[in-house]
Amino acid sequence: MTISEAVEGSEIAVEPELLAGLESGVTTSGVVEERFDVEAPFRGTVVGQLPACDDDDIEAAFDRAEQGQKAWEERSIEERAEVFKRYHDLVIDHTEDLLDIVQLESGKARRHAYEEVLDVALTSRHYAYRASDYLESEQREGALPGLTETEVHHHPVGTVGIISPWNYPLSLAVSDAIPALLAGNSVVLKPAEQTSYTALKAVELLREAGLPRDVFQVVTGFGQTLGEPLVARSDFVCFTGSSETGRIVASQAGEHLTKCSMELGGKNPGIICADADINKAVEGLIRGCFTNAGQLCISIERLYVHEDVYGQFVEAFVDEIESLQIGASYDHDVDVGSLISEDQLEKVTEHVEDAKAEGATVLTGGTGRPDLGPYFYEPTVLTDVDESMALCANETFGPVVAVYEWSDEDDVIERANDSDYGLNASIWTEDIDRGREIAKQIETGTVNINEGYAAAWASIDAPMGGVKNSGIGRRHGDEGIMKYTESQTVAVQKRLGMTNPPGVPHWLYAKLMNTTLKLQRRIPGMR
Repeated sequence: MTISEAVEGSEIAVEPELLAGLESGVTTSGVVEERFDVEAPFRGTVVGQLPACDDDDIEAAFDRAEQGQKAWEERSIEERAEVFKRYHDLVIDHTEDLLDIVQLESGKARRHAYEEVLDVALTSRHYAYRASDYLESEQREGALPGLTETEVHHHPVGTVGIISPWNYPLSLAVSDAIPALLAGNSVVLKPAEQTSYTALKAVELLREAGLPRDVFQVVTGFGQTLGEPLVARSDFVCFTGSSETGRIVASQAGEHLTKCSMELGGKNPGIICADADINKAVEGLIRGCFTNAGQLCISIERLYVHEDVYGQFVEAFVDEIESLQIGASYDHDVDVGSLISEDQLEKVTEHVEDAKAEGATVLTGGTGRPDLGPYFYEPTVLTDVDESMALCANETFGPVVAVYEWSDEDDVIERANDSDYGLNASIWTEDIDRGREIAKQIETGTVNINEGYAAAWASIDAPMGGVKNSGIGRRHGDEGIMKYTESQTVAVQKRLGMTNPPGVPHWLYAKLMNTTLKLQRRIPGMR
């Protein structure tokens, strides 16, 4: 019997083998006395307990990771890539188990959990086939033609510390680790305590694919305890989470002069132009706003609709939302799942209730659904939201979107950019060239035209990340792997030197060099 066959009443019957043995993937320095509960959000029941690691466990994890890193680095890029080609296939082969564990820990709908399986498979395949190109040593122009030969090598930074969040427990536990490992680094992962079983399953499959055990270490527990010592031992820190916590991690990294990358929060805008295909926009923005019950850093929380189509869009949008299936189910038919916890439910509820009290209008939703499960909240649309409301500028991170009307293009671009965040945006228009022109003026790391978020997210060959308070650095593409390397320039002086030759006075040398530089500027192809 699988999980999907066992959801009955108020309990979730879990096939014992599904979680059995995963705890052995946790790195500890010995016996960990303190443990923490892992809860199933669908029913609010405890499904397991894991070790609450401490500083000593962090030290043990980094000691093992550092010991394994050198041997891993010495393997050829092609040999490392073979591990991730096998991992790609294993992830696909174990889709159902992965989906069951992701849903068990996060409470998301199965169709949204499947996006994580796709992401990990696509990321594995992309970097497995492209890593050698990204990491290949490069010939560069020397100081002077014929006198100097210069090349650049890319060495691994060492051990990468990754702190991953609960909202995408499969994707964000391993998709950032894949390029780090392919670049020859080892990894120490601290997954969110709410979703650590998912991370442990993902790493178990990596080891099955042939990754040496020491190269990827997992410590489970709480960020308040493990965050600072993890940052202190890391050669590079990768963090995904809230902007507030990101500032703390960045400050700690700065104290140790440790490089870092961070994808943080967003209050992402969507712009619906007068010529937009309304049916496509409604369908795309349902996903863009309510995937994973809105617990997605790149989801759309602000919708700006042109006055010519405002009424048509809002009516169709609300009608479609009210037809969505919400529930606790392990099949693919449910459209919206649960929030992950009581804390998240309280935050969403507070934002909506504050907005209502200050004069906002709820067009649909606006209430919890305890009849479905302890943390369910209805997909919610509000109008008349203004700057006096917490919902206006602060990330809600739930199934809530505010809708605004616009008439002037310059004005809507300014309003879309009027945010401390800059992660993702969505533009809907049938004039693609116009959409591209608007997109270039939006202050976000990614912009999707006629899609909510998936087009940019799934473009693994292109960088993804945020500006302003939405992050530092990028994942995906060349930046997503090169950030885990140290560039080294090796220059060989072949002839003469970089100063005046013996017997030539410096004034004459300077005059000859100036003449040479002027001539070079006039020769096509010389820089």
